[in-house]
Parts: sequence; structure tokens; C-alpha cells
Amino acid sequence: MTDHEERTLTHLLDGVEHAAEGPRVSVDDVLHEFGDRAITPLILLVAVILISPVSGIPGVPTASAIILVILSSQALFGRRRLWLPGRMKRMTLDSHKIHRAVEWLRKPCAFVDRHTRPRLRYLTSGPMRWVTLLFCVVVPLSWPPLEILPFFTSFGAGIVALLAFGLFTRDGAYVLAGYLSLVVIAGITYFVVI
Repeated sequence: MTDHEERTLTHLLDGVEHAAEGPRVSVDDVLHEFGDRAITPLILLVAVILISPVSGIPGVPTASAIILVILSSQALFGRRRLWLPGRMKRMTLDSHKIHRAVEWLRKPCAFVDRHTRPRLRYLTSGPMRWVTLLFCVVVPLSWPPLEILPFFTSFGAGIVALLAFGLFTRDGAYVLAGYLSLVVIAGITYFVVI
């Protein structure tokens, strides 16, 4: 498998399906599938799964926000090996729900994969990489108090997914799209709430 093939959403979805072979899949199962050095792909993976209807399951947005903050913080501070609390690694979800989410995501992810290439690289490296990872820490912090709003987390997860996907594939166009989405959603939220 080439490096480009390993840097696709389809590759991540295949890994999740492989990890979800039993009746339930744990965070630890997914970590074993991708390895403990793959922090950016795991940030992306959690965000992509939350774009699906899985985000409507009570407790999932809050647990996912905690996982994303921990993962993104570690990537931000340059940690080479992934660390998660044991209790979080043991969290499980019904494999059937994971398989449904993966199937729901297959077509849009394949479309995105076809339109990815290295561009605007300055947005995916150096200081801009750290700025992007900082947003991957900050955005999920809003999810726990807003979990009562159905599927609100999917919008925030979409932003984190765009940012992480841009870093993962070295395609700054997706990072830029993530920033633009953040501005639009923040503006809409401000006018709706205020």
C-alpha cells in the first residue's frame, strides 16, 4: 500500500471496520488497529465518526470531545506515543452501530479522497500546524454543554475533521475549509444564541 493510499479516509474506515469484528468495539481495539504513534489519524477518525448519526447517541459527544482534546493536546505538544486513560480505552460501542456509521460515511469519504492532493502546504506544517492542532483542542470543548442539541456535535466534528484531514493528507485546502467553516458556524451560533 502506498503512502497516499494510507492517507485516505477510506483507509481509516477500513481500519475501523476491521477493529469492529466482535459484538462491541472498544477505543483500545481501534488503537491496536492503527498503532499508538498515529495521533493525527485518530483525531480524524473520531471526528469523522461523529459526523455520522452516532453523534446523536447520548454521552457519545462528551466522551468524544474528551478523547479529541486529549489526542489533539498530545499532538500539539509533539508527543510521539499516544496516551489515553485506561478507563477511556475500555469504553465500548455496539459494533453494529459502528458498521452502520462506516457504511453511511463510505460514499462521501470516497468523494473527498478523490479530490485530495498536496497543496497550500504552508497551512499543514510549521507554526500553522500548531495553530490547527490548537483549534482541534478548542472546538470540542463546546460539545459537552451543547450535547442536548440534537446532532450539534456533527457540525463541530466536521470542522475538526476538515482540519485533521488537511494535516493528515498535507492538503492545506481542507485546513482552509475548516477555518472558513469555523467562522461560518461561529457566526451562525452567535446570532442564534445572542
